[in-house]
Amino acid sequence: MTRIAVIPGDGIGTEVIAEALKLLKTVAELSGKEMETVEFDYGAERYLRDGTSLPTDALDRFRSEFDAILLGALGDPRIPDMKHATDILFGIRFGLDLYANIRPVKLLDRRLTPLKGAVEHDIDFTVFRENTEDLYVGIGGIFKRDTPDEIAIQESVSTRKGVQRILEAGFSFAVKHELKRLTMSDKSNALHYSGDLWQRVFVEVSRRYPQIEAEHMYIDALAMMLVKEPSRFDVIVTSNMFGDIISDLGAQLQGGLGIAASANINPESTCMFEPVHGSAPKFAGRNIANPFAAILSVQMMLEHLGFRNEASLIEATIRECIRENECTPDIGGKLGTREAGDAVCRRIQELA
Repeated sequence: MTRIAVIPGDGIGTEVIAEALKLLKTVAELSGKEMETVEFDYGAERYLRDGTSLPTDALDRFRSEFDAILLGALGDPRIPDMKHATDILFGIRFGLDLYANIRPVKLLDRRLTPLKGAVEHDIDFTVFRENTEDLYVGIGGIFKRDTPDEIAIQESVSTRKGVQRILEAGFSFAVKHELKRLTMSDKSNALHYSGDLWQRVFVEVSRRYPQIEAEHMYIDALAMMLVKEPSRFDVIVTSNMFGDIISDLGAQLQGGLGIAASANINPESTCMFEPVHGSAPKFAGRNIANPFAAILSVQMMLEHLGFRNEASLIEATIRECIRENECTPDIGGKLGTREAGDAVCRRIQELA
């Protein structure tokens, strides 16, 4: 029995996760796999009701009782500082030490990319974003708040362990999928100390993978090349902040955040899967959000759990739905959130 913890989140998160769960149930029925989902009410409503964001026993439960976590988007304008979202998202990522944020960028239909002349095989790469260090560790503070002399300090942290394991993850992925090139990206010409660490560890790790072409590119040059020549990239490994930025650039290259999925991975822990987009409160309750990113996150989850045939079937189904315009308006269709989810379920039954 595969057990999955589900946190629907806020805003459109609850709507797209509902469609992802509908698809998961369909896949389980078709494949005969036993899957149980358990929903947790962690989000804005719970936080506003009783002040709970991530309960103290949550991480232990995730580790001991579940095979994976499916998370919806978090964020609510009634909580301006987004404390609940930070507690939940960073609490799980850091608490379970999910050090690799993996974001595939794959063009499923050439009509979706804003790049002139680009076709499907031109945009197919994966970003490995270090997920537990850098500027996101929360070290810093504000001095002389609300005065003309106010100072804000945010510290970046990089460790040899953190840099080495995200590079190892990227190289291992390249070998497993028979890819040719891994690109490490930093800003070592300006960020000398962290850059020096990344450069030295990159050289050390790349020597263990002679079959993979290892190249370095400064992050600003990488951003330009992603637009100019995305076909040159197979695997990109970079830091937390830079990875956050360029993976959203990649999402736009493939058709927008509505089809951008991600995984938060540590092979020795319970891993978490989530759509990249936010909670988009202004669109909540209107049945217009694209559920495909959430569904493709389920695809990544199933592949991680070893259900590779089912995962491949989901991607093929999403590709077919886009081709036939059975999707939401942001990617060329006219369907609502629920109707797009229904279309995926119907087509996967036809393809199975």
